[in-house]
Amino acid sequence: RVMYIHEWGCEEVKVWLKSEGFEKYSELLCEKHEVDGDVLLSLTEKDLRNPPLQFKKLSDIKKLWRCLKLLQQKSKIERRVLNVNITNKEFPTIGVVNLQTPGCSWHANRYLPHSVKLLRFNLESDQYKMANSCPKHEYLSVDLLHNLSLFVSFLYATFVSWVTAYMMVLVHERVPDKQKYPPLPDIFLDNVPLIPYAFQLAELCGLSLAIVWLFILFFHKHRMILLRRFFSIASSVFLLRSVTIIVTSLSVPGQHLQCSVTAMYHSAWQRFVRATEIVAGFGMTLTGVHTCGDYMFSGHTAYLTLFNHLITEYTPSKYYRLHTFSWVLNLFGIFFVLAAHEHYSIDVVIAFYITSRIFLYYHMLANTRCYWYSKRVKIWFPLLSYFECNVPGKIPNEYCWPVTRSDVKRWIQPLYKKNK
Repeated sequence: RVMYIHEWGCEEVKVWLKSEGFEKYSELLCEKHEVDGDVLLSLTEKDLRNPPLQFKKLSDIKKLWRCLKLLQQKSKIERRVLNVNITNKEFPTIGVVNLQTPGCSWHANRYLPHSVKLLRFNLESDQYKMANSCPKHEYLSVDLLHNLSLFVSFLYATFVSWVTAYMMVLVHERVPDKQKYPPLPDIFLDNVPLIPYAFQLAELCGLSLAIVWLFILFFHKHRMILLRRFFSIASSVFLLRSVTIIVTSLSVPGQHLQCSVTAMYHSAWQRFVRATEIVAGFGMTLTGVHTCGDYMFSGHTAYLTLFNHLITEYTPSKYYRLHTFSWVLNLFGIFFVLAAHEHYSIDVVIAFYITSRIFLYYHMLANTRCYWYSKRVKIWFPLLSYFECNVPGKIPNEYCWPVTRSDVKRWIQPLYKKNK
């Protein structure tokens, strides 16, 4: 049977050494010192330098130690991904070299198709591929872990939404007087005439992208992971926005905007109520929410860009018409934000750059699992390492109905037995 790395025997260690180009040390390690998988994972650079191994060439020491560190990290990923307790002998054993999922689950959506490759490592030998079937097992702890992380991401999004709304209330009270502080010079606003209904068109572009994203989310096989990532990225972007809008108050970009400085709230409770109204209305003028002063950076542009990147990331590349449609809505939405003279050009540029960079950087770290190797990444992105700890690499774009016939039977069966 296929084994975990820590269960490797001397023969498996020999195969690994040969694949990494260290076949000349097979006799020393495997025959003379009987190094198996468990011992291999515990080796250090000091062990390679000192007796009894005492390698002579510095290059071999450094290269083998680098491979050993990578192997140790792969072993950790393997156990973490599958939520395996290595002392539990009931679990199936899986080779870390080419993890596949022929019917076995690694997240709350239960099952992946037969051919999906979760992690790709160096060896290609059939000796290390996963067995063709997994025993039936209740992945309760895995489901709870994913549901808990999804709930935490939702709380994070709710908290950031309210904080941002509260900051918008404070900023509105501090908006500069239009008579004393006229609009700042802006290349776009100075040369493009005001289109009164443009901001509503920008919000309609955002709603169209949101509907497409919800449709994808509904049918995507890994919808829980996608939803968690949406909450995490959007919250991080708007948490930064709540800081940027409060630290510097820009003058109103257009004389047509009705920004009354006298619209003050005399108590924290009134501000709380107003912030709640903004959250309930999603900060949109279509729902009757009108605010001033929250210019750097544009929240509408941030959501347009985020929805666009989500749609293009979680649909296959062959859907190029959908991707083109998404980008067109994104760019037209940005144009309408500027044409409405609701934001300065710099607000839109910064919003697009920050949102796209955070999205791409988040997915780069999640897909490559860099936080397994870098303590610095764990320190700077603690929520990333928490949310993505059980996601083994890039998410395959697969679609299915959210509720299957077996799910319905599983829900109805206990009720049927109870009535009996």
